[in-house]
Amino acid sequence: MTETTTDLPALSMAVVVSDGRLLMIRRSEREGDLLWALPGGAIEAGETPEEAAVRETVEETGLVVAAVKPLGERVHPKTGRLMSYIACEVLQGEAHVADEDELDAVAWVAHSEITDYVPYPLYEKVQEYLDDVLPH
Repeated sequence: MTETTTDLPALSMAVVVSDGRLLMIRRSEREGDLLWALPGGAIEAGETPEEAAVRETVEETGLVVAAVKPLGERVHPKTGRLMSYIACEVLQGEAHVADEDELDAVAWVAHSEITDYVPYPLYEKVQEYLDDVLPH
């Protein structure tokens, strides 16, 4: 198990790519400096990171996805929380703000636009995956 610097639950983030774009969500409340982020949230008791990423994506965006493969995990350098990153594919639905208490926008972002949404480098294993699957 990786050392974390917080007692908060581990998070699982969905890396959802469709039609050459990455799904991002904008939270109503900032998590540290983070405003735009990947869909995701806390891993619940008895849940795998893959299950959490799928569940959180549906809850937040209404988009039904399937976990394809884990991309890696790390302790987030800003929040100290254990983060798992799961590559997901779209099964059905259209992304929209499904959880209006938590989100205020969703966006499909091209590779060249990612730095406009996230002003610091992505986790290297997520960036490597996006470099492979997104046109740029």
